[in-house]
Amino acid sequence: MHSQLVVLGGGPGGYAAAFLAADLGMNVTLVNAEPRLGGVCLLRGCIPSKALLHVAKVMNEAHALADWGIRYAPPQIDLDALRAAKDGVIDTLTQGLAQLAKRRQVNVIHARGRFARSQELHLEYLGDRAGESDTLTMDHCIVATGSSPVVPGPLRIDSPRVIDSSGALRLESIPERLLVVGGGYIGLEMGSVYAALGSRVTVVELTDGLLPGADRDLVRPLRSRLERQFEAIRLSTKVAQLVDQGDRIEAVLELPDNQTVRESFDRVLVSVGRRPNTDGLGLENTAVEVDNRGFILTDRRQRTTDPHVWAIGDVAGEPMLAHKATHEGKVAVEALHGGPAEFDAQAIPAVVFTDPEIAWAGLTENEAKQQGISVEVARYPWAANGRAQSLHRAEGLTKLVIDPATERILGVGIVGYAAGDMISEAVLAIEMGCRVRDLTETIHPHPTLSETLPAAGEVFLGIATEIYRPKRKATAAAGT
Repeated sequence: MHSQLVVLGGGPGGYAAAFLAADLGMNVTLVNAEPRLGGVCLLRGCIPSKALLHVAKVMNEAHALADWGIRYAPPQIDLDALRAAKDGVIDTLTQGLAQLAKRRQVNVIHARGRFARSQELHLEYLGDRAGESDTLTMDHCIVATGSSPVVPGPLRIDSPRVIDSSGALRLESIPERLLVVGGGYIGLEMGSVYAALGSRVTVVELTDGLLPGADRDLVRPLRSRLERQFEAIRLSTKVAQLVDQGDRIEAVLELPDNQTVRESFDRVLVSVGRRPNTDGLGLENTAVEVDNRGFILTDRRQRTTDPHVWAIGDVAGEPMLAHKATHEGKVAVEALHGGPAEFDAQAIPAVVFTDPEIAWAGLTENEAKQQGISVEVARYPWAANGRAQSLHRAEGLTKLVIDPATERILGVGIVGYAAGDMISEAVLAIEMGCRVRDLTETIHPHPTLSETLPAAGEVFLGIATEIYRPKRKATAAAGT
């Protein structure tokens, strides 16, 4: 078999690249080790987790209506029906992808691919053809094999009670006590789901704060809410050992005061990070270079050091986000097709789908300090926003990071209800090089949460309507 372009991996970056290449007239083969297209994001990550987070959010909102004098009986949870509804979402989307691949005449092969050389893949078929093998040659290959969960040595025990994010999404049961190892976005999202379903959740994080690397102003309201939902949040704490006791897992925790405690849990979710899936691809048989963390080195057109191999998504470096992979896939295909495309995004948005959500894009205040960049920060508390008050969700905050010389918006952070849906306007503002007045002079509908974006700009200018801040000194940029 020969194909003009082979895409190795069928996740968000892989199928986006394959579909665009087919639309541009290329002969495309997509080699996918999964039985269905969609990758981890669709099958065991983004989509099923957000479906369950929606359920958790509605349950929490129903509970919160007690503050308005409306009370519901405790929910009755049909776990089989919940699991089926979640799986139904996945089935709908994967079937749609299969139809789109067929209509575009993308040849989808269910197999594992390994490079025999730069322009040749050895295929080991899976599914109905398991045990068979073949050879596929190509002009070019885009590697889009994604990433896998990392499990540290002390936590690797052979027990069905110790699970990763994929196991958590299977919803085999609702444990009475759940230990979440890792206070990153996956741990907090899945911890929120299980807490809403009735589990007593303990989160253990090695560093001194949840969501390491995220803006502390944004994390603070989330932590305050999670402290009411979770049984415990243990920071600066290490899980030194897990011991399978048959009917439970005993965790040995090393506390920040050098004390050691032992606690028992019905299930343990390990979510301490992910690693790129580059082992076993036969990259040593090509001229592709890989760094010491396993990431494939690429340029801004997604080209590797081998002229026949390109790489996108999680294998091509952080951040490991589906939308970044999709964008890189399109850049790679357009560049391969002869276009002037390159990956030059000024802002890659990130969203944590907890309740409240956290979203940010562009430069953060901490990054500005670390890089020695002079910035001014404007914060707008949602307590002053009518829509937030009407939702009983006034804990939110919208924050702008601004270049004081030009008044350009360099970064935006939002914590609050539906923050993930609000961040796109901020991404566009950063990409377009907007100044604060471009945002404040854009009319936003009232009453909406989106008003907090221009309101934060008004805080910077000293003209905020709903709150009082001393007026800042006018600058040449503000008057032009």
